[in-house]
Amino acid sequence: MATDLQVTTNKLSDNQTQLTVKVPVEKIQNKVNGRINQVAKTAKIDGFRKGRVPVSHIRAQYGAGIQQEVINDVIRDTVFEAIKAEDVRAVGMPNIDDVKLEDDFLVYQATVEIFPEIEVQGVSEVEVERHTASVADEDVDTMIENLQKQRQEFADKDGAADEGDQVTFDFEGSVDGEKFEGGSSEDFKLVIGSGQMIPGFEDGIKGMKAGEEKTIDVTFPEEYQAEDLAGKAAQFKITLKKVEESKLPELNDEFFALFGVTEGGLEQLKADVRKNMEREIKNAARSQVKQAVFDGLLDKNEFDVPQAMVDQEIERQRNMMMQRFAQQFGANPDNFNKDMLPDELFEEQAIRAARLGVIVARVIESQKLEVDQARVETFIKEAAENYEDPAEVIEYYTNDQQQRANIESVVLEDQVVDYLLSEATVTDKEVSYQDLLASQQQQAGM
Repeated sequence: MATDLQVTTNKLSDNQTQLTVKVPVEKIQNKVNGRINQVAKTAKIDGFRKGRVPVSHIRAQYGAGIQQEVINDVIRDTVFEAIKAEDVRAVGMPNIDDVKLEDDFLVYQATVEIFPEIEVQGVSEVEVERHTASVADEDVDTMIENLQKQRQEFADKDGAADEGDQVTFDFEGSVDGEKFEGGSSEDFKLVIGSGQMIPGFEDGIKGMKAGEEKTIDVTFPEEYQAEDLAGKAAQFKITLKKVEESKLPELNDEFFALFGVTEGGLEQLKADVRKNMEREIKNAARSQVKQAVFDGLLDKNEFDVPQAMVDQEIERQRNMMMQRFAQQFGANPDNFNKDMLPDELFEEQAIRAARLGVIVARVIESQKLEVDQARVETFIKEAAENYEDPAEVIEYYTNDQQQRANIESVVLEDQVVDYLLSEATVTDKEVSYQDLLASQQQQAGM
């Protein structure tokens, strides 16, 4: 920090501090004179040759504007210098006001939101239920069946539509005898049992044959997204055009090769599938217990967080949702209108995430936790196993500083969880593979 900068601080609240900054006028005047001289060399003014405009003329005509520009630049250059010098843990951009020239100084005030200073409470009082699961042979068989279904083909069927069949049909819906928007379609394809339609719709098609017509009665769920249809009884006229039955691919060398298995056949595929499922279990279990311990800790630590932290988290969550939409619908995320995703949609989760960030940071500080580089290496190696060329992935994460920093952040958070679990009361509960993964998916969608 420049020795001629004078700073005093005044804590306005737990989350806000005001700095009064004094900058010697001499420093500003030197910059103003330098800029005026530079303008004089390049200005084009009627009656003067370029580079021959008197400095006094430039000062008279442009001096006030140049001085204001210099003041703005000086404030920009010194405010973060002042924040750093006073060891203020600022969050977001400072708010500048009360700018004035006073005696031999430029004086301004910078109001900043600050990172909350808290003591984490109730760590030993947290009660955590930790879910564990194992991969059974039946789970592996089910997973391989799912892999077959992902590559299934459909062939014409003469008989009635049943579970697992694909049907092509036209439908026309009505409520109280009136058609409604989005209630009709032609040549609609549906796999019976997929759960794609509202309850009762797919069951109503079962038993129909190609060429048949039928009107089915269903009721829209109370929580249906279209409020004008929620909970209402409806009728759908169905015209069934085609019934196709599923043809699963055979478990042969051609199928095994789709998953990189060239030797060992079905047993090797099962071994590979089990390994992937066990990796999923490990990640899901870690995610579940992390969520449980963080929820317990948040319940015992209520405090306000700066609005700047909340705003940053809202923006991060909004961008993540836009990216998910883009991936799901194959659209450019830049084409999404942010007004479609208002702040209120994310505010509750953003406040929670901001508070959690403060708690995690405080635990790291109080326990003097540092990133375990051995765990970082293990994390990278395990992540690389999902790729065709693990060595290339390891090299990428090892040499790219930003990517490695991201992994170090994840590992450090895991270390925080380990500490919290060591202090909390933990009980283990065995759950099924499917239930453990379902809970993780539910958390990811929150």
